[in-house]
Amino acid sequence: MNHHTPGDDAENELFARLAAEMAEDGVVDLAKARAERRPTTAVLDDGDEDGPSVYVDQPAPAPLPVPEDTRRPILPAWLLSKAELRTQLAYVAGQMGHTVAYHAIRTPLYASRLAVRSPRGAARVMNFLGRWTSDAEGQPLRAAAARREDAELYLKLSRQRDGRVRLRTLISLLASVFGLAAAIVLLVMTSTATLLALAAAVVLALGVAGAPADEPLIGRAVVKAKAPKLTSDMVVRALESLGIGGITSAKTKGSSITFPAPIMRDGPGWRADVELPHGVTVADVMGRRGQLASGLRRPVGTVWPEQKAGDHPGRMILWVGDQDMAKAKQPAWPLARKGTVDLFDPIAFATDQRGNWVNVTLMFIAGIIGAVPRMGKTFLLRLLMLIAALDPRAELHTYDLKGTGDLDPVGEKVSHRHRAGDDDEDIEYAIADMRELRAELRRRTKVIRSLPRDVCPESKVTSKLADNKALRLHPIVVGVDECQVWFEHPKYGGEFEEICTDLVKRGPATGIVLLLATQRPDAKSLPTGISANAILRLCLKVMGQVENDMVLGTSAYKQGIRATTFTRDDKGLAYFIGGEGADAQIVRSVFVDAPNAEAIAQRGREAREQAGLLTGHAGGGQDAAPATAPAYDLLADLLAVMGPDEPKLWSETIVARLAELRPDAYGPWAGLEGRAKADQIATALKPYGITTGQVWGTTDAGKGANRRGVDRTEILKAVTERDKKRDAG
Repeated sequence: MNHHTPGDDAENELFARLAAEMAEDGVVDLAKARAERRPTTAVLDDGDEDGPSVYVDQPAPAPLPVPEDTRRPILPAWLLSKAELRTQLAYVAGQMGHTVAYHAIRTPLYASRLAVRSPRGAARVMNFLGRWTSDAEGQPLRAAAARREDAELYLKLSRQRDGRVRLRTLISLLASVFGLAAAIVLLVMTSTATLLALAAAVVLALGVAGAPADEPLIGRAVVKAKAPKLTSDMVVRALESLGIGGITSAKTKGSSITFPAPIMRDGPGWRADVELPHGVTVADVMGRRGQLASGLRRPVGTVWPEQKAGDHPGRMILWVGDQDMAKAKQPAWPLARKGTVDLFDPIAFATDQRGNWVNVTLMFIAGIIGAVPRMGKTFLLRLLMLIAALDPRAELHTYDLKGTGDLDPVGEKVSHRHRAGDDDEDIEYAIADMRELRAELRRRTKVIRSLPRDVCPESKVTSKLADNKALRLHPIVVGVDECQVWFEHPKYGGEFEEICTDLVKRGPATGIVLLLATQRPDAKSLPTGISANAILRLCLKVMGQVENDMVLGTSAYKQGIRATTFTRDDKGLAYFIGGEGADAQIVRSVFVDAPNAEAIAQRGREAREQAGLLTGHAGGGQDAAPATAPAYDLLADLLAVMGPDEPKLWSETIVARLAELRPDAYGPWAGLEGRAKADQIATALKPYGITTGQVWGTTDAGKGANRRGVDRTEILKAVTERDKKRDAG
């Protein structure tokens, strides 16, 4: 392959030489091609002396029509949204109302100030009239003419002054006579109240005339926030101060940061569409949000860079708010005072940087919430449980393992199962409930599988199916605060992990929602099987990259999605993944304090009472461990079905023996087909640190084969480790 890149003079020589050579072969007229602007910068030599040459750079296709999403809207966004329009109108009305009230209450003060200033105003008026009558403004000119001894000019100015004085004196006398006559008429014919009003008006007018230039009569009712208009120079200067190599290199080469659209107002802030230099991504900028805020000289809580949805990684939307997001006034939550919900529909639970509502659909998901202490994690979990409480069909299971009672407003009034604390009886209660939910999960899978395709077309629970009480497919929402207490429990930790992992993977399709919150997001408090399969992710402030990625997903930190940038003052702010949009977004959750939480939960209780759906703990049922499927110890059962003379055994053989040993507990495992049995054993043993591997054995026909199996030595080792932990606890 031969590539030629002609310069200025060299280009002409190259074209001439190639034209001569190729014209002899009858290939192409390069001069004509050049005139037609055909691609000639590279020629591909295919080794065929007789065949035509092929150009590497082919002609560019005709330009495509401009996509609709690049067209600027005819009307501003706030006019197209009822919510934003109401917000803007309410803001204007509030500002005007505040201004009117502020000045109205200070009217007596303003009047007294004018009365005090009226003598000075009267003196100023008399002085002005005297100077006007005597033509004092012409005195400097006449004096200058006298100093220059210009007699002709001086006499001319003097005659002009005499004429003006005569006319103005006459006007003044006539005005005085008419004024005096008007005053006499008013004194004789007008009431005392009118005279007083006129006198007050005169005094106020004289007060205005007597106002000092450096002492304004009234002050500002609203002090403007120090939020200057965002300009392109400010954005470019801030981006160049970040120290990103691609931006610095582009500046050195003369390239610049460009703006595809004008900077404009967008809600309570400014929006700038920014085209970053080649090779620079929005994630690079998001990772330096603090430095960007410093470059813009704005608080960190007002500066929010994000990638434009559906565009390339270098197209950034920079939104700079007028106020810190955590401190700006939040609109009233629509569900705070009235209403119920359908959990299958999107429901507002937070606002974005612009104050617009952000929705969440709680069905068909499992969720995790992570944060350091005192950042609003428990309040956020309680908010989601309150939303669930407002659907009277939903069955709630609430567990406050911190034991402070933060979930009591929901648990005591609505929850089917509820406990606060991590004492032994609380853990026993919880594990029994989890076993019951696992059995319920299996029942639901069978019900869904048995339904006709036209009734359940997508093999998952729908709102219509949830309404059918006979099917018992109502939503079940489980909320667990400080979930690490379960997974690190020396006795039941493995079983909790196994059941919760199963609920996270299979529960959403059957109408079971599991929401887990922890202040220590790591592999122990959020097992991999759970963190990898949770759809809803809410991460408030965390301290490091590991915690960030445990909640938000692998590589989130590298992509610039960093909850580590939140400050201690950013309570309630979180990165949100799993909403109506696929991209991560920053939200501010609705704040509901304990008294309001109780009021909302009471509304949910009343809706359940009317529908006859108040059950379990809140319904006055016996507060004891739920009656569930028989408890079992998986490790002990494995040792029971694997004899001492069987050091290794195939997984499918183990499943069959377990089903014979405890049909209620392991019967569903035996119903699995093919590799699913081996996968089930592997999943069940993972919480105990046991992995399955290849095991040599013989089939029923006597043929040798390698299949996945379990090593009995590994089970004995796991039992020993568990017993040590129990003894230490």
